[in-house]
Amino acid sequence: MRFWLGCGVSAFLGALLALALQESRVLLPADAQDRNTERVTRASFSLDENRSYAPTNLPALFNREGLTPEEAINVAVYEAINKSVVNINTKSTHSALLAFEVTAEGTGSGSILDKAGHIVTNFHVIADANDVIVTLHDGKQYEASFIGADPDNDVAIIRVKAPSEMLNPVALGDSSHLRVGMKCFAIGNPFGLERTLTTGSISSVDRSLQIRNRSVKQIIQIDAAINPGNSGGPLLDTHGRLIGINTAIASKTGQSAGVGFAIPVNLVTRVVPELIRHGKVIRPEIGVRLLKTEKGLLVAQLQANGPAEKAGLRGPRVSRKTGLLGGVRIDYAAADIVIAVDEEEVKSQDDFLSIVEAKRPNDQVILTVLREGKKVNVSVTLGGPNPEK
Repeated sequence: MRFWLGCGVSAFLGALLALALQESRVLLPADAQDRNTERVTRASFSLDENRSYAPTNLPALFNREGLTPEEAINVAVYEAINKSVVNINTKSTHSALLAFEVTAEGTGSGSILDKAGHIVTNFHVIADANDVIVTLHDGKQYEASFIGADPDNDVAIIRVKAPSEMLNPVALGDSSHLRVGMKCFAIGNPFGLERTLTTGSISSVDRSLQIRNRSVKQIIQIDAAINPGNSGGPLLDTHGRLIGINTAIASKTGQSAGVGFAIPVNLVTRVVPELIRHGKVIRPEIGVRLLKTEKGLLVAQLQANGPAEKAGLRGPRVSRKTGLLGGVRIDYAAADIVIAVDEEEVKSQDDFLSIVEAKRPNDQVILTVLREGKKVNVSVTLGGPNPEK
């Protein structure tokens, strides 16, 4: 079984493009100056404003058109949200064998966030793209400019300069309340078929998905069919609210096998304001390198004068011997072993980073460590750039 990031690829040398995307970087020079001079503020992306949204009066729809209750919900969600979904087409140029250049095309989906034209999608949909064209619900196309990306979480923001009356922002939900068995809807552009609706259920919550050699937590597993081209499109609840971004499928063929994955909206709404304002996620720094052991995460190295060292965390003891048998001796037995962060047990570096990177620079975390056989709490003030500068 393989995990496929489902943004379509060129029929010609698709495997070559997939290999190239592993080392991808965003190349969207269009509107680069506008990115700096017209930086959109955090205030333009209001969560509270969108949370009050309700799509349609479902009982009225049921009574008026003679639909079953389930059909009424399906129709109401689609009619309320399909204009918020965009089709994304990309073109990428890669060097192939014998110095030939290969142009590959890809497709994906996205959701409109606000009237300013910001669109959220997967990073892998636009990664390494030279040109990104967005098609709105009315069929009109616009060249998109790159605003920001969080590759570790496979989230990106692009922007189109379209008339505000043609932009229909998606309503934002809350993924923390999802339960297995709840109904869900996916809208996207599988195989380039615009604004296709598929339905299903939440199959599982709190999965882990490997993205760029990092495990993303709290991934939503669904059985609604998603295929190449669905990537970046919205996963919705029965109220038509965004609860996730469809990002990958588990399949032996690269097509839907009823096992799909979506990035939870709560993760998205946490990083999107920073992407709009800064172009990247401002992550805190703790200044420690850890090694996994049977007892916990051993402090293998401390950044000189870094947050962890300042807080008194202990690393391995280093001693030097002179003479014929001289050299450097490293005693790892003297190092602290981290077993919990803010009273939450950590067993891997992914566990550790998931907690720490959810914080902000200047936040405090409590590390519970094993030191000389005893549990000790160490308070660390996280470092990193000031996000307000």
